[in-house]
Amino acid sequence: MWRRSPILSTVDTDGTELSRLLSRVGAAHVLTGRRRGLGRAALAALLVMVTPAAAAASDLGATVSSSAPAAAPAATTGDDVIGDLTSSHGLTVSEVDRVDERLVRLTVASRELARPVRLTLLLPQGYTATTRRYPTLYLLHGTSGGADDWVQQGEAEDITAGFPMIVVMPDGGYDSNGGGWWTDWVDQDTALGVANWETFHIEQLVPWVDAHLRTRARRSQRAIAGLSQGGFGAMSYASRHPDLFVSAASFSGAPDIAKAPQARTLGAAVVGAIMTGLNGVQPHAPFGDPVLDAVNWQGHNPADLVGNLRGMDLRLWVGDGTNGPYEDTADPRYASPDPIEAIVHESTLLFAEAADAAGVPYVLDDYGPGRHRWPYWARDLAQYLPRLAEVFRQDRSVPERIDYRSIDRRYSTWGWRVRTRREPPQAFSGLVRASREGFVFLAGPAVVRTPPSYRPLTTYRLRVQGERTRARSDARGRLRVAVSGGRSVVRVQGRLPG
Repeated sequence: MWRRSPILSTVDTDGTELSRLLSRVGAAHVLTGRRRGLGRAALAALLVMVTPAAAAASDLGATVSSSAPAAAPAATTGDDVIGDLTSSHGLTVSEVDRVDERLVRLTVASRELARPVRLTLLLPQGYTATTRRYPTLYLLHGTSGGADDWVQQGEAEDITAGFPMIVVMPDGGYDSNGGGWWTDWVDQDTALGVANWETFHIEQLVPWVDAHLRTRARRSQRAIAGLSQGGFGAMSYASRHPDLFVSAASFSGAPDIAKAPQARTLGAAVVGAIMTGLNGVQPHAPFGDPVLDAVNWQGHNPADLVGNLRGMDLRLWVGDGTNGPYEDTADPRYASPDPIEAIVHESTLLFAEAADAAGVPYVLDDYGPGRHRWPYWARDLAQYLPRLAEVFRQDRSVPERIDYRSIDRRYSTWGWRVRTRREPPQAFSGLVRASREGFVFLAGPAVVRTPPSYRPLTTYRLRVQGERTRARSDARGRLRVAVSGGRSVVRVQGRLPG
């Protein structure tokens, strides 16, 4: 059942379908406003299913038997494509395998990660026969998965064959373990070692891909999508870096793990179970303690950052955990509803509520019967690609006004650069309606540097909190503005003569 946000059309959001599902699961219902939360029975089932002996009734995005290929001392070369895939941007390429015309597998190392990881590429048909440039889709795997999952289990090579785009599928965990949750870990002193997944993917992999493949290296030609834990990752990266991606999609993902009360409970339980049961590390290694480090959870949680997604093409698919068209009801593995799909169903609907409240459009396919399994994610991808191709064809322009919030001390987005001067290491601050005419900054003090929107080396008249002042643009045409605490209103009123 396709459902659009109220920004696009009126929908029913009373949550009755989820309530019926949870009754079938046997969960103890906890009333939380209009929606019912998952009870102990569903949580207990979840904790059983996110162990290394997880049953096939929920795939968890896993290829449990796969392992990372051994690193070679130097990159293998053979043709123009492979020869171009060399080390740079913080990545050391140690192995390249051109499997066929489209499929390329690599092993890469980075100082941001404790060990080499895999990277799988799908090139467009005819890539080597032309000098054409292509848009890029970053496609993320789920828990216990790896870079090859979408090809080996999700039919990605066949599904993407008719679409002229480069598909990039990186590892998001070590050796197909429980995964890194697409973040730079708070605890770097675990048995797994250094785990700066966001830095690796965003600051190293994206520029490396743009440097070594014929991409259209701009936001309007770059998208991100993922399944399960990778669905969270896709929405988290998109919400933290909206200037990089024009479209984001979640297939049975968990786009709220920290905003709604039941999402906080489920998020802590799911992440903790995966960390201890599959990764063998302390439960709060990625995001920190859910209470003491709550702001870090919120600062990576798509539902808390939903305002950053305004203007992006947002697509979500999720089932209700009951048997659908791909299950044999005689199979005993499918005798009970799937608690994991029920949980991501809850998380997805909570994200939709947050988007509704923020006035951020999205399209949700709440398709009813369906378990946490690959046939559904392959179908989701096949449905997403035609829409994504249309978004790429639109070549959307940069928004005229920017809203953005972050917990980081320093951040940059859309050409704006912010350096906060606050005492807490993490706290929300942000830009509101930022444009060439000015901006509102929340939760200073901070120094804000604008994009290069002004005449270089020119003095401009400003009003900061109602007081007149001046600022001189640098050689690139940027203005530097210091703001105090609270809510600071800055208006650029024009340049001075001379």
